[in-house]
Amino acid sequence: MKRVLSGMRPTGKLHLGHWVGALENWVKLQEKYESFFVIVDWHALTTDYENPSRIRENILEIAADWMAAGIDPEKSTVFLQSLVKQHAELHLLLSMITPLGWLLRVPTYKEQMRQLSDRDLHTYGFLGYPVLQTADIIIYKSELVPVGEDQKYHIELAREIVRRFNHLYGEVFPEPKEILTPVPRILGTDGRKMSKSYGNAIFMEDPPEVLKKKIFPMVTDTRRKRRSDPGKPEDCPVWTLHKAFTPEEKRKEIYQGCTTASIGCLDCKRVLVEELSEKFAGFREKKSRFMSKKERIKEILIEGSKRARQVAEQTLEEVREVMGIGIKV
Repeated sequence: MKRVLSGMRPTGKLHLGHWVGALENWVKLQEKYESFFVIVDWHALTTDYENPSRIRENILEIAADWMAAGIDPEKSTVFLQSLVKQHAELHLLLSMITPLGWLLRVPTYKEQMRQLSDRDLHTYGFLGYPVLQTADIIIYKSELVPVGEDQKYHIELAREIVRRFNHLYGEVFPEPKEILTPVPRILGTDGRKMSKSYGNAIFMEDPPEVLKKKIFPMVTDTRRKRRSDPGKPEDCPVWTLHKAFTPEEKRKEIYQGCTTASIGCLDCKRVLVEELSEKFAGFREKKSRFMSKKERIKEILIEGSKRARQVAEQTLEEVREVMGIGIKV
């Protein structure tokens, strides 16, 4: 059985982009592959090192989100990055062989520097986080990595690091391959990529009244200045959400209504609110139940981390041997 690894930073509760871009796919993958799902709390420090006060609480929040969405700790290894110190050791060793130029050309490096200009991101941790991400992946010799389109370059960089390592020291690691979600990027309430950092996120646990407050004010196709003006759904942020969450038959009605001006933007948004409310009703109930049992969440993460450490240490023993690190006892 091939091995899959993916993870998320504990930056708070999960939004619709996480569901479409990752969780929905993870739930399916755990039925087909040996799956490792990691909460990467060290990665959270790359952009939030000045304000780490909520990281521990967010760890429990994201674990509850995963399990409420259908990630089963009996089928998958669900664990916490900082409880597996081997990640840090492999990151250090990989940093010795990774050229600086490879990191400087990562597209998301410059993009996030620009988008998060209110934070001081001129740190090694922020520049070097793709190396830590590579260590997260290859320490389990993962062959497949489910990621969104925006992470595709990071997996290519991981392959470059693996090729360089294997060239220098021998074939230790398989080259990881990305599994891309077929769903396009989900836009947030301001038309940018949905992200908690941008303050434009619609969360999976948002109840109907909150969905209304977020979705009803959203900017739509600017061609529709009046109710009688036909629109072009492809240019509307709300349409990206319909494509991801509204059933096909109803989606066709929305498309037809928009392009012929037989429905207004508020009608379109009202349908979306109804669809999201219904789709995530079960999730909201399960999430509430999990969050009432935080000690059990901690136990699950500790148990999963023990399993992960066993695999990670086996890999590091190979790495230390081929790199000549330490002494045999």
